[in-house]
Amino acid sequence: MKRTRIGIAAWGIILLMSCEKVSVPTDYTQSQAFPSIYPDYVNVTIPVNIAPLTFEADEPADEMVASYTSGDQVVVCRGQMQPEMDEWRELTSKAKGDAIKVDVYMSKDGQWTHYKPFNLYVSPDSIDPYISYRLISPSFVAYETLTINQRCLENYEENVIYDNFLCGYEKDGQCINCHHYQNYNPERMQFHARMKHGGTFVSYDGKKKKVNMKNDSILSAGVYPAWHPWLNLIVYSTDKTNQSFHTVDSNKVEVYDLASDIIAYDVENNLVTNLENDTTEFEVFPCWAPDGKTLYYCSGHFIENDSVTSNSKNVVARYKDLKYNIYKKSFDPETMAFGPRELVFDAIAIGQSAVLPRISPDGRFMLFSSADHGYFHIWHRDADLWMMDLKSGDVRKLDELNSPDTESYHSWSSNGRWVIFSSRRDDGTFTRPFIAHVDANGHGSKPFELPSADADYHRLFMRSYNIPEFMRGPVTLRPQDIADILKGDGVDVKYVKQLR
Repeated sequence: MKRTRIGIAAWGIILLMSCEKVSVPTDYTQSQAFPSIYPDYVNVTIPVNIAPLTFEADEPADEMVASYTSGDQVVVCRGQMQPEMDEWRELTSKAKGDAIKVDVYMSKDGQWTHYKPFNLYVSPDSIDPYISYRLISPSFVAYETLTINQRCLENYEENVIYDNFLCGYEKDGQCINCHHYQNYNPERMQFHARMKHGGTFVSYDGKKKKVNMKNDSILSAGVYPAWHPWLNLIVYSTDKTNQSFHTVDSNKVEVYDLASDIIAYDVENNLVTNLENDTTEFEVFPCWAPDGKTLYYCSGHFIENDSVTSNSKNVVARYKDLKYNIYKKSFDPETMAFGPRELVFDAIAIGQSAVLPRISPDGRFMLFSSADHGYFHIWHRDADLWMMDLKSGDVRKLDELNSPDTESYHSWSSNGRWVIFSSRRDDGTFTRPFIAHVDANGHGSKPFELPSADADYHRLFMRSYNIPEFMRGPVTLRPQDIADILKGDGVDVKYVKQLR
């Protein structure tokens, strides 16, 4: 078994690797503690089709060896732990519905220690083969370095869907907003570009276009999208977004709206209409139920204080007072008619602000983010994931998924058995994708970090992962093809009082 990789532990010690015939130590002391490894994959539940979970020592060590056991198969690795792909596939196949046992040995000053074995529980539930996300620097001026990337979860292959640099840079730069797909379909994709060559890029069934969504009858172009499960209908929130910077607060940034509404966009006919545009309500983050008959969204009630002269000063002065509840509207796919809003979760009643509702594919659970205030929870260290059972109405904080730092920007896999979310639990600065299994009763397993070919990759990669979304396959458009569309003229929308 050949090993040619060289891993660098978090403490900067080079771990040597054997080129062949790796074996476990026979002379060692026994520890009753689990090994300290990075990423922390101790006793996690993984999909049967996930890429190998590469890890390394997260404490001073001269060498590390690990054995993986599943049935009668044993694989031994040295240095960074990463079985060959065919070995890994055989391990996960044999352990499907059971577990791979992992024994870790570390050598320090010539003495080997065998740590308490841990398991990699292999769920028979597969995961969607692809995810996509924005990669963004932890800077507030380097927006031109934004990219939308996609990654195959079954191996380590990653490529760029779209790169901001293709349409401009610096003062003539571009900024890309949230990407989204219709029902996990990579052939039906959209995202919004701001500033240079701004517009909404929409791709569906081989057609590609740039849409000029701005219209005098709506607040702004579309920002946060929700594509109907089967109709060519996208609901957006339209937002006038600002940000303020804290000098002493650990949250660093506060992103807030000065106004926001909900609109619907007919993709085929380029028609838009307002669904919610109450000036005392800040509506945001629409989301469809899988049956396509209910639209969920969030709204914060805000009335200006007469003692403050402008709306922007009102919001800045009272930003901690702005909290959001989750609402829904019924929808008839035949008539395209929406019903009145109904309260789903009164977060304000318990002193919380709930946003980003995401409905499980079976329609039973609503996963959302909750924090003390506001809606841009990716910057709030107290942001946690919560779950509501839409059948019973029970709501709880998902302690099994949360950490002391930020959890937000989450989505369900197409089979409803996995969730992916962005977390700052590693270092408090960078958001990285974590995946967790969710059973039929809404209980989650210990989350695991997105596997990489190099165990230390995320600690050395100075970008944040933003808005991870599952996909049934890869986007096949070339980045330059998308840029060519954005550089061209866009299609104007027409405002109507009702879509049909």
